[in-house]
Amino acid sequence: MPDSRQLRRAVRGLIPRPLRRRLYDWSPARKRRWRRVPGLETAPGAAVALTFDDGPDPEGTPPVLEALAERGAGATFFVLGSHVAERPELARRIEAEGHELALHGMQHRRHDTLSAAEAERELTSGVEAIEAATGRRPAWYRPPFGASSPTLAAVCRRLGLRLAYWSAWGQDWEEATAQRIAALVERDLTPGAIVLLHDSARYAQRARATATAGAIPLIAAAAGERGLDLVSLSAAVDDG
Repeated sequence: MPDSRQLRRAVRGLIPRPLRRRLYDWSPARKRRWRRVPGLETAPGAAVALTFDDGPDPEGTPPVLEALAERGAGATFFVLGSHVAERPELARRIEAEGHELALHGMQHRRHDTLSAAEAERELTSGVEAIEAATGRRPAWYRPPFGASSPTLAAVCRRLGLRLAYWSAWGQDWEEATAQRIAALVERDLTPGAIVLLHDSARYAQRARATATAGAIPLIAAAAGERGLDLVSLSAAVDDG
């Protein structure tokens, strides 16, 4: 008997990919949630915030770090506490290479359906995992699927976390070439953009995350042509 995740994938597979991409962009449910629970969608300055969700991942994160280093770009990695606990040395490497760690939760699941007590445990345990690995508390939180709630927002306030969403994305949870990922990002690559990418394929409809690393030089080149720097989220906010 297929589980719910397999059923969702099967249903998505019936929808032609171009239509799926338009539906991802349109998503009235996401827009409605974001109006209900506001978070940062764009940075106030001229720089572009490059962000990655779902790591740290021993397969996907190192190629991303190498691509960032080659381009001299900064980024924020929204990490899962469970992954940080598994790979604390990779979390430390992210920071050692000049990037920022932020919270994506302890586990990759829907956080907007959690009770107040469950949300408190989910975010607190994630913060503690990052702090145990690096000695630093994260400043930002992005919920999986961008699905927040007033309950999560209240927990964020208690933990001193700022809620972040995005304004540009590469839809790189699906199988796509580096060129396609970059082209989707470039549509909305403007001053203050917050770019959403993924340095792991664990929760995606693709087998590997290597195309995301391949998209970084293309995105960096497009940003350079527009006079935009690629930086961490905190750096982009400070730039404003």
